[in-house]
Amino acid sequence: MIDERQVIVIGGGIAGLATAYELHQRQIPFTLLEANQRVGGVILSEEVDGFTLDGGPDALLIQKPDGIKLCEELGLGPRLVPTKMPRIAYVQRGGRLHALPQASVLGIPTEWGPFIKSRLFSWPGKIRMGTEMFRPRRTSTGDESIGDFMRRRFGNEATDYLAEPLLAGIHAGDVDSLSIRALFPRFPETEARAGSLLRAFRSGPKPPPSKDGAFKSLPGGLSEMVRALEAALPADSIRKATAAAGIQRLGTHFVVRTASGDALPARAVVVATPAFASAWLLRDVAPDAARTCGEIPYASAVTVSMAFRRDAIADPLKGSGFVVPRAENTGILAGSYLSSKWPNRAPEGSVLLRAFLGGARDPDAIAKSDAEVVKTALNAMGPLIGITGEPLFTRVFRWERANAQHNVGHLDRVAAIERAISGCPGLYVTGSGFRGVGIPDCVADGRATARQVSAWLGSSVS
Repeated sequence: MIDERQVIVIGGGIAGLATAYELHQRQIPFTLLEANQRVGGVILSEEVDGFTLDGGPDALLIQKPDGIKLCEELGLGPRLVPTKMPRIAYVQRGGRLHALPQASVLGIPTEWGPFIKSRLFSWPGKIRMGTEMFRPRRTSTGDESIGDFMRRRFGNEATDYLAEPLLAGIHAGDVDSLSIRALFPRFPETEARAGSLLRAFRSGPKPPPSKDGAFKSLPGGLSEMVRALEAALPADSIRKATAAAGIQRLGTHFVVRTASGDALPARAVVVATPAFASAWLLRDVAPDAARTCGEIPYASAVTVSMAFRRDAIADPLKGSGFVVPRAENTGILAGSYLSSKWPNRAPEGSVLLRAFLGGARDPDAIAKSDAEVVKTALNAMGPLIGITGEPLFTRVFRWERANAQHNVGHLDRVAAIERAISGCPGLYVTGSGFRGVGIPDCVADGRATARQVSAWLGSSVS
């Protein structure tokens, strides 16, 4: 006989793990199914010859506290480390690196001094950005792309050298497709309220400078968090190398069928897979939701970790790294100085670098050989930082269809999915394809989903 509180969570990425953790905290029995041999999804850290590599994300955003809070609950709080000083990020322009102006919100200046002194923008570009204070606010409340928003408010130069590499680049997306309302709602909300972002950001209260900067990580990479999460869950509740093949509704219960032929009964099901996988899983139980899930696009990405002797690189490597605008056409999206960004990521006398390739800008990068992507990374980063020696080793990580693209209209698509599955009580979706793309967002959404499950179980069983 089925336990009236049994939940099946499909997908062992960070959203699925966070869902399972919250269910466990609430003493709700669950089974988590993960198709791969490991949990964690795009979070993957490795130790190689004394170097600590992160193949996927390497940081937790402090401003969104759910990732930090989860680490603290797992006993990892004392191990969290901030980025090293100086905290400088660069933008490539004209084959040179220019520091992103200090006192800014994602590049939008909150003080005039650093912005005026910056060589990242031309004087015409600076003047055009400055006139944002006098531009009329948009009267329409509909969605628009990040590119359309930034061009309208700040002009072409700000779009090409800030929005494209920075706002769109962190999502591996197309600046003219990604939704400003889904990804950076603060910007259109500020425009609607204050009329001008520059005026609002400059006149608003300034938070005190944080001694920890904007990000934290763990000495062993973010896989430490995954391992701690897994250890906090009942071992017999996690089934790896077990792919879900479909979901059926039988009366007031569900049956989840696995690829190996098992039929697992459940009172509720949480689908925590990429949207394209969710579309396939929901095809029988919620066909309208499945169709809309299938409309959410994804981009693939490649990261290349490269270790060097310190004397093989001329640049002092101050700061965290740089982003590359599409206009520079170097073949990479960004470069990171991991051993300058985080403490103890490389042995003494060595450095660890990382390059990012692919995304919407170069969808074919995922299919290139290791040798090709390493060559592209070296050719792009070498002239900028003075690489003269060969790498001690390289490691290529491929992330096929790993970056959900929250394009214009995304919020409407998610609302349609939620309406469709509301007709199937006990069925839920979570993950980066829906309500948040970063680790903190996925943790928050997974835990919120578990709370919804708990409330529904309580009301349906009583």
